[in-house]
Amino acid sequence: MSTAPTMRRDDLALWRLARSGDRDAFSAAVEGFRRELQVHCYRMVGSLDEAEDLVQETLLRAWRRRVTFEGRSTLRAWLYGIATNVCIDALEHRSRRLLPPDLVAPSDPAVPPSAASDIPWLEPVPDNWLDQIVDQADGPDEMAFARETIELAFLAAIQHLPPRQRAVLILRDVLGWSAREAAAVIGMSPIAAKSALQRARETLKLHLPDRRVEWSRAREPDAAEQQLLERYMDAWHRADVNALADLLADDARLAMPPTTAWYEGREAVVTFLASTPLAPGVAMHLHVPTRANRQPAFAVFLVAAPERPSQTLLPATGKAAVVALRSPRGVAPRPLGVEVLRLRGGKIVEIDVFREPRLLERFAITAPSP
Repeated sequence: MSTAPTMRRDDLALWRLARSGDRDAFSAAVEGFRRELQVHCYRMVGSLDEAEDLVQETLLRAWRRRVTFEGRSTLRAWLYGIATNVCIDALEHRSRRLLPPDLVAPSDPAVPPSAASDIPWLEPVPDNWLDQIVDQADGPDEMAFARETIELAFLAAIQHLPPRQRAVLILRDVLGWSAREAAAVIGMSPIAAKSALQRARETLKLHLPDRRVEWSRAREPDAAEQQLLERYMDAWHRADVNALADLLADDARLAMPPTTAWYEGREAVVTFLASTPLAPGVAMHLHVPTRANRQPAFAVFLVAAPERPSQTLLPATGKAAVVALRSPRGVAPRPLGVEVLRLRGGKIVEIDVFREPRLLERFAITAPSP
């Protein structure tokens, strides 16, 4: 996303009104950028709620500084610059948002998982946040979403970077800004910005999964992936631990924030599944298909055992998908959270279960009526 182009004539006219103190004109000029600014802030801080708060602060600063923007670059770039510095300021006073494997050793799968902690964990973002930022006037480059730069693995990795290194890496490698543009926004010399980027890239290599350093454009799920997800849902539906085991890579891991529990390796994951969520008499897990972080995901609900409702993997997400579920005996499912998968080579290599029912509201998914 280059900062070079200037504003269009109509936009300049609107901004002149905004500069003069017209709040309606200001809102009309900036509102179209709200969602992509939320995604940018989410990338920086790893939290949906914090991202929305930071965008509010961004727009407040933009209003106060509106007379400093004279249209020599795009309004989008100016707002991104403000948002980046708002995030840097916030990160100076907040803890990093990671996932359990970044903080503690693997758990014993034979021991019940620990209670929820008050650690601020990384959160998933619904794909519809990402889909809403495409600006047809700017073409496909403005999608700016190499799939790997919004995946949970990438977001967890950049949490290890100091705020300014994180900002430089996102501006340069994700948004495509030049070294000069990124340095000017963050208040660094171009030489310092290049050095920060180099250090950030070296740190990423230590924390990213193999083959995740080169970014590629997002793609639609193919038939093989759809079939894998159908088998995954069916295995949960039948409480078939062996069927789930067949879908896991040898080095699969499962994490469950806000608990610190996580399990490493297929054998450990299967042992945990058999002894806890799929044990006899335990509430059944219903999986409603959705997408998060450009990865396959599910909204998960709990239903009293033992009856099992029918469910179908639908191409739609959100409320449309919920229509396929029917609760047994009129009992409404209880929301559990959002489950995000990472696939590799036709196998499931990561399962992150965010046991936060409030996240389902972000994904616009509600339980079916009893």
